[in-house]
Amino acid sequence: MDYSVLIIDDEKELADSTAEYFDMFDLKTCCAYTAQEALDFFKENVAKIILLDINLGDSSGFSLCKTLRETIDVPILFISARSSDDDMVVALNIGGDDYITKPYSLNVLFAKVKAVLKRYEKSVSSGSELLTFGDIGIDLDAGTVSCRGEEVELTAMEFRLLSYLVENRNKVVSKQDIFDKVWDDSFVSDGTLNVHIRHLREKLEEDPNDPEYIKTARGRGYIFKADIS
Repeated sequence: MDYSVLIIDDEKELADSTAEYFDMFDLKTCCAYTAQEALDFFKENVAKIILLDINLGDSSGFSLCKTLRETIDVPILFISARSSDDDMVVALNIGGDDYITKPYSLNVLFAKVKAVLKRYEKSVSSGSELLTFGDIGIDLDAGTVSCRGEEVELTAMEFRLLSYLVENRNKVVSKQDIFDKVWDDSFVSDGTLNVHIRHLREKLEEDPNDPEYIKTARGRGYIFKADIS
């Protein structure tokens, strides 16, 4: 069965009320209250977006995220009462697309989820042309990236961020532009963006500490510095 949203949270009352709210606005939502229930869900169902709590009764949301990322590439938004930067960095490092702290407003969370769904349902391609920048090859149509002859695994958000930088190559794009155009969300934190930029550099740059392509324009934003080969 196809669902728009899967909520994985051991706070049953909160999960159920969130699902009920989403259903009211035609976002078909299912709840799983344990990690095992979530894994069982994906044996027979699909979801377009996952809301994942960190503290689960039978497991850690971090551990579950890593397991899900082995086979699933839909957006994962962490929801947690834990608000430390360390937790956010871990969540994004293991494949999370965003980090939302509890308590959350249902209407704000709904708006964020709708924006994410809209973003991922859009085609990121304007054609099937393979773009090549030195050792990096990017197929915007197929959604694939290679570096030095090897395919590079990017999360959906990393690919969308890279695509936006490439489409605006050799121009500085501000953080606010990235928040608005890539995340469709003006309230994404600098920390979230910084982690995704670091991931791209680690996967694509020969020296991530001295990047050739994804450069920081201090005080202004980022620039993908390259010409098509």
